[in-house]
Amino acid sequence: MENLRVTLIQSNIHWQTIDANLAMFEEKLWSAKPVSDLIVLPEMFTTGFTMNAEQLAEPMNGKTFRWMKQMADQFRGVVTGSYIVFEKNKYFNRLIWMEPGGRFSFYDKRHLFRMSGENDHFSSGSSYFTADLKGWKIRPFICYDLRFPVWTRNKAAKNNDKPDYDLIIFVANWPSSRINAWDTLLKARAIENSAYSLGVNRIGTDSEGINYTGHSCAYNFKGENLFNLPEGELILTVTLSMSDLIQYREKFPVHFDADDYNLVS
Repeated sequence: MENLRVTLIQSNIHWQTIDANLAMFEEKLWSAKPVSDLIVLPEMFTTGFTMNAEQLAEPMNGKTFRWMKQMADQFRGVVTGSYIVFEKNKYFNRLIWMEPGGRFSFYDKRHLFRMSGENDHFSSGSSYFTADLKGWKIRPFICYDLRFPVWTRNKAAKNNDKPDYDLIIFVANWPSSRINAWDTLLKARAIENSAYSLGVNRIGTDSEGINYTGHSCAYNFKGENLFNLPEGELILTVTLSMSDLIQYREKFPVHFDADDYNLVS
């Protein structure tokens, strides 16, 4: 099994200015020129965490979608992150998983952050997807989803000795006032799911006065910290080892004893 190279982009975000953010992230990518299998951008990377969905939403084949396709083709790796999408008369905080060549998948944020009124402006998603990249099973989520371990649980398929995913990803606008929860829960998700856990957060202060301190980080399947980015505009590429993960699961197959369940809603 091959190792996986993942690039995280921790950045400030121009408030509600799509063109400025696309230009900024493109400049960052070209300056870093990452040789990577996967490039991860923050939640709502084109606008910041805004409830102004009606004015800022794009159709699925809109500007940001086409930009992600262009970046995936130019850097020959998957590009993922979330932005505001309008579809079927609804607004979604939607993560796009864009592969080189234009093949894509998407995930609509299930747990909407009611403390900011996200549930009043956006529709909740009802399903997730598992991407396959170089033999890795990868499952992405968005920000507030991190607090809900049932939804993000790594369940082994029946009659299969391997869990559903090898890497779980969270893209976020997670504020500094609750950054301890971010650090703690990313570690917990890695341990309980016997998988790598990776989070990409933004920095800066948005126009609502909310401050973000980054702490983009990755944990291995034991909950050991592989890196933790300090506050600042930073780009980091990390290499994840599949052989280490396989060896750990063989020696400590906790997934065999996990409870079986089905969500009813």
